[in-house]
Amino acid sequence: MKKLLLIALATFVAGAVSVRAADVKAIWDKECAKCHGAEGKGDTKMGQKLKAKDYTDAKVQAEMKDADMVKAIKDGVKEKGTDKTLMKAFPDLTDDEVKALVKHIRAMKK
Repeated sequence: MKKLLLIALATFVAGAVSVRAADVKAIWDKECAKCHGAEGKGDTKMGQKLKAKDYTDAKVQAEMKDADMVKAIKDGVKEKGTDKTLMKAFPDLTDDEVKALVKHIRAMKK
C-alpha cells in the first residue's frame, strides 16, 4: 500500500511540474517572445530595435545575475539616463512564475 501511495504521489508531482513548464512556456510566448524571440535570440523586429540580448549566448548569460533578471521582469527596464521604457514591467506575475521565467531563460544557453 505504501508503495502504491508513493507511486501515485510521484505521478502527481511529475504532472504538476510539467504543468508549470507549460505555464512558463505560455507566459514566454505571450509576453516575452515578441521582443526576445521564441528561442531567446532577440532576433525579432522589435528585439532588434530595442537591442534585446541574445539569451542563447553563453557570454551574455554569464554577465546576467538572476536577481537582476527578477528585477527587470518585476519592474521593467528603462534606457539608462532616460525615461524611455525598453521593457515593460510584469508586476502581476507571481514570484514562482518569475523564478520559472529566469530558469527558462537560463535553459536557453547553448
